[in-house]
Amino acid sequence: MPALVSIKAFADNYIWLFRVGNRAWVVDPGESAGVLGYLDKHHLILEGILLTHHHDDHTGGVEHLRSVRNARVYGPARERLPEPVIRLLHGDEVDALGVRFRVIDVPGHTAGHIAYYAEDFDGRPLLFCGDTLFSGGCGRLFEGTPAQMFASLDRLAGLPGDTLVCCAHEYTVGNLRFANAVEPGNRDVVEHLDRCLALRARDEPTLPSSIKQERLINPFLRCQDPAVANAARRRAAVGHAMDDVAVFAALRAWKDRFA
Repeated sequence: MPALVSIKAFADNYIWLFRVGNRAWVVDPGESAGVLGYLDKHHLILEGILLTHHHDDHTGGVEHLRSVRNARVYGPARERLPEPVIRLLHGDEVDALGVRFRVIDVPGHTAGHIAYYAEDFDGRPLLFCGDTLFSGGCGRLFEGTPAQMFASLDRLAGLPGDTLVCCAHEYTVGNLRFANAVEPGNRDVVEHLDRCLALRARDEPTLPSSIKQERLINPFLRCQDPAVANAARRRAAVGHAMDDVAVFAALRAWKDRFA
């Protein structure tokens, strides 16, 4: 059976590692030291690396890991990545330790961002979503458009509710505070914020989340909800109804300035 762990990196990154027996793969290794420490401690062989996008805090450890562990590297077809990389397009599949991952295009945070989805990871679906979807939030739009990011999030929100969501950053508490400002009447947000504050007080991760949970608490997946749409309209000082993409864009601009 595959096992899943998160390895801390930098101030708030998570490098996800999954293993079967003594074989392992990692996702978005922004640095190598923590990964190598875990591999050595547990006597694991690193066979592969999955990359979601080109940002340094997701790729900075690739060259060293490849040089010392000779791991294969897979990544998006349209991003600048440390070569050599096996390039992947939407719909491609990667077999990693007997787990079959399907590639999903999720542009927005970067132009060529991809996610990896497995229908069966130890009995549950699993998603490695990089910086597209966060618990309670989503990534900033560095290269894509609001329409692209909205479509990407809508695609992920359509996955089965029990899908484990493995985000790449520990942003949950801050995101939930924003979600509470958008939708103060949402008890799911308040209750989950309390749970996550308790986890962080014990220095425990708030992740993985689930698609079902995110549909309840994440304003960026709730643009069609009247309370969320009305909050976005008020924030944008718009006197008429807004379509879903405009609601998303207003929420994203609000979050970019949220303290």
